[in-house]
Amino acid sequence: MSLNFEQARFNMIEQQIRPAEVLDYRVLDTIAATPREDFVPEVYRELAFSDINIPISNDEIMMKPIMEARLLQALDVQPDDKILEIGTGSGYFTALLAKLGQSVDSVEIDPNLLQQAQTRLEAHGISNITLIEGDGARGWGQGGDYDVIAITGSLPILPERLKQKLTVNGRLIAIIGTAPVMEATLITRLSDDQWTIDTLYETELPALKNAEQPQGFVF
Repeated sequence: MSLNFEQARFNMIEQQIRPAEVLDYRVLDTIAATPREDFVPEVYRELAFSDINIPISNDEIMMKPIMEARLLQALDVQPDDKILEIGTGSGYFTALLAKLGQSVDSVEIDPNLLQQAQTRLEAHGISNITLIEGDGARGWGQGGDYDVIAITGSLPILPERLKQKLTVNGRLIAIIGTAPVMEATLITRLSDDQWTIDTLYETELPALKNAEQPQGFVF
């Protein structure tokens, strides 16, 4: 018997996402209206709503639904926000960002993943996205400044260049640290030279390829 995707999506929201204190109705409505099962590899389609990281290539994963929802809620994406995503992956999180904001520039280092994501996004008529093949792990020089920056893999340290890409009042979210100690971190730009850093919760996520490594201790 095949999975009832609508029921599975409802259960995912009610049994995983809401209990994780994701209560922003815009986030919940967007997740409810976006068919997650269409963004996972066919072999994992019936696991699309499970509380697991889903493999999408040799060493890339699709985040758990709870992680995606919590990151989205923390970013508080507004309808006129210009968004940068580092790590397109399956394209699902890209789709959620695009539905919540004005436009998304999404950077992916793996050309095969990028092509697959483009096919999926086009199939769902999501057109306010620019997909870019490139390496954004150490910063991104194109596209001007952004109101929202979402980093979908972990980073041992956050490159200064990514913070500098935020507009004033812009928000950046990243999973910072190395296993087993990583923290979801929200950075908000207050002015040209001031940011706030809020540690939200501990979690774990595979690192972005080519992520900047901490320097050794200097005495």
